[in-house]
Amino acid sequence: MNSSRPVTPSRREILRSCATGLPLIGLYSLLAAEANADTPSDSALSPKSPPLPARAKSVIFLFMGGGPSQIDLFDPKPLVARYKQIPIALPKVTRDATKNCLPSPYEFSRHGDSDIEITELFPHLSAHADDLCVIRSMVCDHVEHSGALRQVLTGDGFFPRPSIGSWVLYGLGSESENLPGFVFLGEQYNAPGNQLYGSRFLPTVYDGTAIPNARAPVANLELRVPRSVQANKLALLRQINERYRRGREEDSRLDARIASYELAFRMQTAAPEAFDVSAESAATQQMYGLGVELTDDYGRKCLLARRLVERGVRFIVANTNNNWDHHADLREHEKSTAGVDQPIAALLHDLKLRGLLDQTLVVWGGEFGRTPTAQGAQGRDHHPYGFTMWVAGGGVKRGITYGATDDFGFFATENRVHV
Repeated sequence: MNSSRPVTPSRREILRSCATGLPLIGLYSLLAAEANADTPSDSALSPKSPPLPARAKSVIFLFMGGGPSQIDLFDPKPLVARYKQIPIALPKVTRDATKNCLPSPYEFSRHGDSDIEITELFPHLSAHADDLCVIRSMVCDHVEHSGALRQVLTGDGFFPRPSIGSWVLYGLGSESENLPGFVFLGEQYNAPGNQLYGSRFLPTVYDGTAIPNARAPVANLELRVPRSVQANKLALLRQINERYRRGREEDSRLDARIASYELAFRMQTAAPEAFDVSAESAATQQMYGLGVELTDDYGRKCLLARRLVERGVRFIVANTNNNWDHHADLREHEKSTAGVDQPIAALLHDLKLRGLLDQTLVVWGGEFGRTPTAQGAQGRDHHPYGFTMWVAGGGVKRGITYGATDDFGFFATENRVHV
């Protein structure tokens, strides 16, 4: 006997060997899960223990595509107003920004016991200052959106790499058997295809599930035939797929396709309930800003993120549709912040109220920041040399600022944090 093979075959091996003889055995994992929700699964998406103790079980990435301006939001630089031109040597790699200083037109105030300085543009979020770790020393390597987007969400701005959500799913699995483990809410900014949520060289089962429209999250979920008929159809599909995959075991795509059919079957029961924000109380919907044109879209995404975390989804990216790429007029930040401020504050409050904030890592930020100097008369250009992101929950130290930029908000100078 080959000693390299396990003495006891896994359930997956048994299912593979029996699939053609007993088509319905392909539904065993589905039926077992319904009979006993606590029974662990041996699938690729089963929950896995982390190598080190951790408090965070899920991640919500509040992604602000386009590049929020650090010196207008979280990193006040009053010295900019004293100079007509910035008196420091600028990097060789720049775009169209001038050397003309452009001071922020917005007031900053200190908030909470932590005295964190936050712009007047975030009145709701400011109430949660003591929950935030504001990182003022972020840097990345790309001055254009496409490379910076790929770097912050995949780790590499040049070559196709798995998304961070795919890596988390690969390493830790999902705690939900009936919903995708990695959900990508909203349209991805300036990156065609699935560059920001694809699994690339990891098995395709770890791809993110894209949900572009928060108002109509998942199409074709209605079960139009009896469950027994649907089960037989799924079993036949699995039988055909298993027959085809023999001799092609190195190709992960078919495993992912088989798993997707089974997940889709389970989703027809679980997903309509999970994505139905109308089930929330009127007070909760109002807290997130639903029904108000400016906040409805991101409010739905934040509320969906909370509902998905409650149901064991491991990683959620919530993209804003308020583009932060304000080259011509920095005051467009007023609309961008107004669209996300109330929903984000509601999410933090709701997670804390439900005891979920300690086990959910919330990340806020874009692919880079904006220049403290002017582009044109009133705009700000792309800026990867020093910008701000913040994190909350999930074991993060709260009520602090970490790192610093120089007196003009141009270069990260203290405790630089690469994306």
